[in-house]
Amino acid sequence: MTQPVETREPASAPAARPTRSLLAVLGVVFGLSVIVGNTVGSGILRTPGEIAQHLPSVPLFLSVWVMGAVYAALGANTLAELGTMMPESGGFTVFVRRGMGPYAGFVIGWSDWLSTCSSAALAAIVIGEYTALLFGWEKGVASTIGSAVIVAFALLQWIGVRSGSRAQMITAIAKTGAFVVLIVACFVWGRGLNVQASDTARLPVSHGFALVTALVLSMQAVIFTYDGYYAITYFSGEVRDPAREIPRSIFGGVIAVGLLYVLVNLAFLYVLPLSKMAGDPLVAGSAAREVFGTKGDTVLRSIMIISLLSAVNAFQLMASRVLYRLGALGFLPSAEYVNRGGTPSVGLLLSTIVVLALVITGTFEFVLAITAFFFVANYVLTFGSLLILRKKEPDTPRPYRAKGHPWTTGGVFVLSVAFLLGAVAADTRNSVYSLILLALSWPLYLLVRPKVES
Repeated sequence: MTQPVETREPASAPAARPTRSLLAVLGVVFGLSVIVGNTVGSGILRTPGEIAQHLPSVPLFLSVWVMGAVYAALGANTLAELGTMMPESGGFTVFVRRGMGPYAGFVIGWSDWLSTCSSAALAAIVIGEYTALLFGWEKGVASTIGSAVIVAFALLQWIGVRSGSRAQMITAIAKTGAFVVLIVACFVWGRGLNVQASDTARLPVSHGFALVTALVLSMQAVIFTYDGYYAITYFSGEVRDPAREIPRSIFGGVIAVGLLYVLVNLAFLYVLPLSKMAGDPLVAGSAAREVFGTKGDTVLRSIMIISLLSAVNAFQLMASRVLYRLGALGFLPSAEYVNRGGTPSVGLLLSTIVVLALVITGTFEFVLAITAFFFVANYVLTFGSLLILRKKEPDTPRPYRAKGHPWTTGGVFVLSVAFLLGAVAADTRNSVYSLILLALSWPLYLLVRPKVES
């Protein structure tokens, strides 16, 4: 029998409460599928060209992908503790609010919701563009196709959490299969590692400070590509056995994504010299053309479409949970409503409307740019929250305790601060816009604060 889950906080809740709760029906298979769906996307198909340009050496090129997996594993170590300590759906806003207070939780929540909606819109419009190219349709239909994809997944999720999770598992399996086909094809029909032999000597490798800079820039790109390994924490309140299945999902997801990324890059290296990869905005396209010839573009577009379908569904699932949590905290009480199928339906409806508006108006790229600062800040504030909570709440039950704390948590916190500073330096203008967005959040918070504290 399905058990309802209570995820509310009486001390900060409004007086009137909906009668339905989220349903604890999700397991480790869903956890792995939502992590793969949320993490693996167009980044792994595009980023290798940027890395090859910064680090034109096969050992260095591969090492940053391994280091990215290590960073993700350190982050997973922290988030597994937070997710099992606070098994409430909603993601970062749950942890940051508990560790740093209501305002910090609110800021992270609404910026996370905006960026997730924008990511869904971007993925949907890319699906539309590649579908139009695949079938020879006019480019103008891209937004229509993207909108149809968004609505289709929203309807599946509206039926219930089981329907939405089933769609996630199916699309994640299809995505993994598509990448496996590409990897196998590269190794079976590729020209082999000898393509590197005559190329390596012609590639200048930086030294000293220039090499450090190249490594930092490469790690920034790689960490962005690994972003999403924590997706199961958006559904902590819907996991059947969070103490057992959240750690399994999050660590299993990091291993699966890390293995896939290393294999994809090895496959690219098998068919392309680093000099040809360097600066290529879509290395996967070049690799596909090497392997499949004139059909390469068709193969790549198909892989992109399959891959991004899983991402769209994951983003929509996550966005509705963030809004649900903000509703449970009193910021938008109606968003806490859950339908008979266990879906936060008001949160899903509002998120879908915003995603569709971003697709139709084409403003998703701007929203993504100005929320990029918060993408990195999420890490800093979340890892910082664990450091605070270990001191503030030493006796709180922790089904999973971060291994090597405080050294591992402190280490990943410092790395994230450095990553944040690097992101600000690399995109100062949009970081300023992000700070303006942060300033605007304060009066909005003051407006809703009485409702939360009543």
